[in-house]
Amino acid sequence: MKDPNPLFISPENMALATDLYELTMAAGYFDTGIEDRFTFELFVRDLPPNRNYLLAAGLEQVAHFVTRLRFSDDSISYLQSLKPFEHISAEFFDYLRSFRFSGDVLALEEGTVFFPGEPVLIVSGSPVEAQILETFLLSTVNLQTVVASKAARVVHAAQGRSVIDFGSRRAHGPQAGVLAARACYIAGCTGTSNVLAAKELGIPAVGTAAHSWTMAFDTEEDAFRAYYSAFPDTTILLVDTYNTIEGTKTAARIGEALKGVRLDSGDIAELSKRVRKILDKRGLVNVKIVASGDLNEYKISRILSSGGLVDVFGVGTEMVTSADAPSVSAVYKLVERCKGKTRRPVIKLSEDKMTAPGAKHLYRFRTSDRLFDHDLLTHTSELAPEGAESLLKPVIQCGKITYDLPSIQDTRSRAQSQIDSLPPALRALDQAPVYPVRLSDHLQGLRSQASSGLPASGKEA
Repeated sequence: MKDPNPLFISPENMALATDLYELTMAAGYFDTGIEDRFTFELFVRDLPPNRNYLLAAGLEQVAHFVTRLRFSDDSISYLQSLKPFEHISAEFFDYLRSFRFSGDVLALEEGTVFFPGEPVLIVSGSPVEAQILETFLLSTVNLQTVVASKAARVVHAAQGRSVIDFGSRRAHGPQAGVLAARACYIAGCTGTSNVLAAKELGIPAVGTAAHSWTMAFDTEEDAFRAYYSAFPDTTILLVDTYNTIEGTKTAARIGEALKGVRLDSGDIAELSKRVRKILDKRGLVNVKIVASGDLNEYKISRILSSGGLVDVFGVGTEMVTSADAPSVSAVYKLVERCKGKTRRPVIKLSEDKMTAPGAKHLYRFRTSDRLFDHDLLTHTSELAPEGAESLLKPVIQCGKITYDLPSIQDTRSRAQSQIDSLPPALRALDQAPVYPVRLSDHLQGLRSQASSGLPASGKEA
């Protein structure tokens, strides 16, 4: 009996962290002998409720997965043991043993604002190559994009005050906690409580202490002094274990070395005013007030509009799970088949799920004051429109990463620049008018032909 892997996913079996039908379709394509080049687009059908935009995240993980995807002998043996594969040729499994992605990937840069119908990723390659990527691409882009988009709203609500990711304990698993921390930082958070994320990503690790620390001592003052003794340069004390006001008075006796106090319950707006008064009276004007406790963008907005004197917000569950909108309608759809120089756009006509056929480019136009004005989708055979910014970048070409993956700091800066370029109504927490995303005349023609039951045909490559 082999040793179990309690975490299940290791580099050796990542290829199996997918839906079965991706692999059965791949086997079917191989044995059927389809030689077309397939182009898939990953996009979002609709914005979640109360979202005016989304923030792309997850590309770095996608790039590394795609270029490192391998099938181990153990993984192949397992697939061969499954009933759906009992009639699949031995040649397919030989193919998997030497599998290397050799196709192309275009993508929005991480930290780019995008809207429904716009390709976040475009994958072109053999049917097998393009198909087996679907599950990983969707799950990775979905998670980080959802969290980054939520975190951007939280950061906006904080009006320039620091926001820290406190959500690892409430994330949907340890891996999700690390990726959520990454997405939150890209969106503008200033640090994370997740130590692994901080180490691997080079972002600030931030933390205080729990109520259990205070309860472990005979008195609150004993707990506070013991904590200060252990961490004299970073002491932030949780003051609401018993009574917030009395806890603040006790914390204030620690002296000028105190860095901050944390409020985790009650009327944060009102308490922060009273706490600030106590601290200032003791001359502790530089001591920060940190607020936490099931916060979200709406609660933060209300705290500040009520005159709350909070300097730092620690946000957990609501942000890393995007509790009000925990998923986006991300899909991965075949849009074009190419054989030689013949390009055949394809379309899905299901009710409420119709796609736009053909491989695409995405362009963004700005107003005279550099705010986003509208976006335009064109077929790849069309010339680039004058005065527009091309948003899709070649990330992988012929199976190799050709894109200089930016540092997380650069990605964070891009995200801020993108959000600053949104019209003010789209930055607001309330629902705004839909941002215009237009199809070129050529794409509209392809869609009309296909939806009318006529064979859609693209220009020759």
